[in-house]
Amino acid sequence: MPTSDDDRLVALETRLLRDDPRFVRRFRAGRPARPHEYRRTRAWWLLGVGLTTLGTGIAVADGLVIAAGLVLAGIAVERCDPQRTRGRTGRHDGRPPR
Repeated sequence: MPTSDDDRLVALETRLLRDDPRFVRRFRAGRPARPHEYRRTRAWWLLGVGLTTLGTGIAVADGLVIAAGLVLAGIAVERCDPQRTRGRTGRHDGRPPR
């Protein structure tokens, strides 16, 4: 490979190591892990707890428990989004950032 290609690969590896060190460690060991964007186990657990709390709130007719269940379920759904970015800086008028 030409030197420029090697430099690009090194830059790519460095950026990947910074973004998802667990993936790089597992990849080097020969057993790659799912990338960070696709690890949603906590979100599924949170969704389960939120829906259980919501169901309990409906069963006992307690508005505070219902609200807590809805909040937990909403947080879980937000965490399931694979395209979410850390520290969104988009515009509030609906246009994409420049």
